[in-house]
Amino acid sequence: MSAEDGPRDWEARTYDRVSTPHRAWGGDVLGRLDLRGDETALDAGCGTGRVTAELLKLVPRGRVIGVDGSPSMIEQAGRVLPKTVELQVQDLTALVIDSPVDVIVSTATFHWIADHATLFHRLADALVAGGRLEAQCGGHGNIASVEAAIGRLRERAPWSDAFHGWVDDWNFAGPEETEERLRAAGFLDVRCWLEPRPVALDDAHVFLRTVVLGSYLARLPEEAHDDFVEAVREELDTGDGVTLDYVRLNMSATRGEAGARTPLRQPGEAIPESPEDLAARLRG
Repeated sequence: MSAEDGPRDWEARTYDRVSTPHRAWGGDVLGRLDLRGDETALDAGCGTGRVTAELLKLVPRGRVIGVDGSPSMIEQAGRVLPKTVELQVQDLTALVIDSPVDVIVSTATFHWIADHATLFHRLADALVAGGRLEAQCGGHGNIASVEAAIGRLRERAPWSDAFHGWVDDWNFAGPEETEERLRAAGFLDVRCWLEPRPVALDDAHVFLRTVVLGSYLARLPEEAHDDFVEAVREELDTGDGVTLDYVRLNMSATRGEAGARTPLRQPGEAIPESPEDLAARLRG
């Protein structure tokens, strides 16, 4: 999501049909968990609920909460998940839950969020001390071929006018900066790493339209959507179809004790002085 627009809505039913790679990535994330079965778990960016359903199997005596910023995604998740799963429409950068959870998982969500510092602070607030975060999203170098293709199209009419001055809202962070932000938010035992996961597309047009290009399509009239998607597809097609160069950013971390983190500041807010700096200034 962009910082200005907030979470956008999605074509949830089509996404649910074509997002097979995302379910596989979600399985990898869940495979890193070691649970007793009675924990409270939060799926942050639960989408259509496919990964949430697998998470539910891991906590048969526990509680599962699914949060997503898209109302249509939550509606679709409600069709496939039992009523015991608590589904909520929320912006993750303003996440509020009734009590801290034991574990947070997330797949293919964080790269849509511009402000990772705020995101990680909100996730830390939602976890008990010692709680686990296991997540994966697009990382540095993710779908670089798509970005390059769009860059070429933006130099040509009519797309040069359509996207003039607009910067896309993908946030493909690297592992080092992500580890730093997680530690600042109060996480310990932090480990982040990149993992190339190329995906050959069966129906490139539908996948690009539904999963990849939504933010661009939101800035075009409806009648131009298919033309733009097809233009991107043609740029990507090597003659053997389209393979997207996905690179996943994995995150594993443990919530530290309350207070063991860098305070979150708003943009433009002054950095508070440490007691040592204050004493030195008063000494002249």
